[in-house]
Amino acid sequence: MMYNRFMRLDKLLANSGYGTRSKVRDLISSGAVTVNGEHIKDPGYRIESSDQVAINGTEFDGSEHIYLVFDKPDEVLTAMEDKRYKCVGDYIPSELKGKHLSPVGRLDYHTTGLLIITNDGALNHKLTSPRYKIPKTYAVTYQGDPLTDDIAEELSCGITLRDTGECVRLAPCILKNTGNTKCTLTLTEGKTHEVRRIISHYGRQVISLRRISIAELRLDDENPGMLRRMTAAELQLLSDRL
Repeated sequence: MMYNRFMRLDKLLANSGYGTRSKVRDLISSGAVTVNGEHIKDPGYRIESSDQVAINGTEFDGSEHIYLVFDKPDEVLTAMEDKRYKCVGDYIPSELKGKHLSPVGRLDYHTTGLLIITNDGALNHKLTSPRYKIPKTYAVTYQGDPLTDDIAEELSCGITLRDTGECVRLAPCILKNTGNTKCTLTLTEGKTHEVRRIISHYGRQVISLRRISIAELRLDDENPGMLRRMTAAELQLLSDRL
């Protein structure tokens, strides 16, 4: 594990993204944390780098990298700081402010849903690079006639947008209808406003847009503002893609 000798247990877990110091203390007091197989309920317990720490039976590796899952609300900028508008950084606990965290990619101001926040630059690059073709799925509610199977077929082959005065070729994507004016779109690239531009290309207008998955990592329930540590299983699923 990578931490200084004799660090307080609550400080170690808080610094690694398990919540505020008070939430970590509650976690420890509940008996969820073990050190070398022994349940430790004292938040001030001092551990050494050779100690084996586990949380609810899952080994804690003390990695300096932090991986967070965030459910971005509407009207929040995908930025770590902004003097005018509410931003993602406003939701980061104070004890993690100096950990060089940044969002993986971006969601528009009015787009909600799944956002990964990390200080692992290599993972960030791989998840956002078109080279790795990481699928990202969006739930869309739109205004206009239902999108047809013919449109889905066109999208599966890739279409060309000309809305900016230039021809922009899009990678193939997957459209699935989930209601009369609802669908999901799965993309493997991240061109600016891509989902909204696709819907507009077919004469419809996006009413609401929410990202629900990145590869196998999903946010099935809406919980705007929710921020939690990514589980080891979730991180492994992402790593397996790369």
